[in-house]
Amino acid sequence: MIRCGLVQVETPTEPARLASALVRFTPGARTNWHSHANGQTLYITDGTGLVGTRDGDVVRVRAGQTVKCPAGEEHWHGATDTTLMAHIAMVVGDGSGDGTTWLEPVTDEQYANALSSKN
Repeated sequence: MIRCGLVQVETPTEPARLASALVRFTPGARTNWHSHANGQTLYITDGTGLVGTRDGDVVRVRAGQTVKCPAGEEHWHGATDTTLMAHIAMVVGDGSGDGTTWLEPVTDEQYANALSSKN
């Protein structure tokens, strides 16, 4: 189950292309797998969370850190199972929207493996 509250979304109009959102995740909440045409930058504002990629890499993130997800990389992000996490998500759109491709949910098994990662 995804339990996150989207606090603010700003979808730009031409000629601007930067979209940003402040997203808060309750413990255990995470996004679906997704990718961004032009990449994504996450600035962690509160708590502790995880960012995972298809190859199994997982980064544990904390308030004050910045994570850059390359263009086209399938990834997910969310809170740990015991802490909340909030981030400002920034993407540069592709001219027809924010360039995000949403995919399937992160399974409970994938999430549990990410939690047990040593990163």
